[in-house]
Amino acid sequence: MSQTLAETSGRPRFRQPCAEDLCITVPAVTSEQTNQDVTDVFNRHRDMATLPVTENGRPIGLINRSIFMSQISKPFYQELYNRKSCIAFMDKEPLVVDAGTSLEALTFKAVEFGEKALSDGFIIAREGRYLGIGLGLHLMRLVADTQAERNRQIMHSIDYASNIQRAMLRTSRSALARTLPDANLVWEPRDVVGGDFYHFASYEDGWFAAVADCTGHGVPGAFMTLISSSILGQALERQGPRDPAALLMAVNRGIKQMLGQIEGSAEVPESDDGMDAAFFWFDNASRRLSFAGARSWLFVLHPDEAAIGTVDGERVGVGYIDSNMDFIWANHTIQTHPGTVIFASTDGLVDQIGGPREIAFGKRRIREAILANRDAPAASLSRAVLDQYQLWKGDQRRRDDLTVFCFRVLES
Repeated sequence: MSQTLAETSGRPRFRQPCAEDLCITVPAVTSEQTNQDVTDVFNRHRDMATLPVTENGRPIGLINRSIFMSQISKPFYQELYNRKSCIAFMDKEPLVVDAGTSLEALTFKAVEFGEKALSDGFIIAREGRYLGIGLGLHLMRLVADTQAERNRQIMHSIDYASNIQRAMLRTSRSALARTLPDANLVWEPRDVVGGDFYHFASYEDGWFAAVADCTGHGVPGAFMTLISSSILGQALERQGPRDPAALLMAVNRGIKQMLGQIEGSAEVPESDDGMDAAFFWFDNASRRLSFAGARSWLFVLHPDEAAIGTVDGERVGVGYIDSNMDFIWANHTIQTHPGTVIFASTDGLVDQIGGPREIAFGKRRIREAILANRDAPAASLSRAVLDQYQLWKGDQRRRDDLTVFCFRVLES
């Protein structure tokens, strides 16, 4: 048997694979030829599993080698059938496809046609005239190779998107390192890219920070981080960083306007997306921390207190169809002192399923880990929490992206 056309001529890289790439040039018999002719062809081509039958150059059937040989070897069959037309043992309804049929369409046709198309193969024609045959095994191999190449290209694109997403966050991480000597920021997307993002910026009189969890994870979540972080950046330029609640309102309006989530709109919004977020403003002179949260929270541990305090934000997300365009978030003011520890995270930490009863990690275990490591640097304290998280998760599937922001207030 000759090689496939794809192997002999080389398929151009820019062209999508099609039936012609599977075409094997094999001899065919005509409807006027006899079963003796079929026997002769099969004897000359020992590796041929099926033999096409044509009429006036157009394919009309396939003869399966195994079925033909088993029939013709029966007593008296050669005497009865050898001189008769080969159509006696022909499959009169084989799968016939045009050479230009796409790989996707060919796959659907083969599956729809059933097992016979995979075992016996199929006939390939051009403008109705016989060209060659295709084998089910070759089709499956090409589908697998094509899918593997597509997956490789997709993963290459996602890897590159990850570089872009990390580059966008690098400025904030660098500003955090310069501004807060005892702070730690952990950003771990569940997939290569993620739906969590953070923002940090230093000013003469203080600093602003944001930790946000956008709808979804992976590529959809990453798209939402681009939208949300861009709107936040514009709001910071217009309003400044000192009113976290007002910034949440501005981002809420921006997301709803961009995604068409507007009350009274005649059209049904196509997106019910948004984010949960914690926005912070820290005043250097007074050491006051202003916190506004949209379905977010933070832990506060003062150096002279035994228990950890919890500050909850409002139970309303930013964006989303069911949130009000003019919802007003509140600023919560925390008076911090040298040694005060602040800890916040996205819900990828709290909601992770694990443990012997397969329940959520929860906030209690976070508080216990913080208390047990209250005098450790922020990086070590965060690591202790995440170590407990990993133990709790065990073999359970990772549920979500995870971001942790932890810092200790130091002497001025």
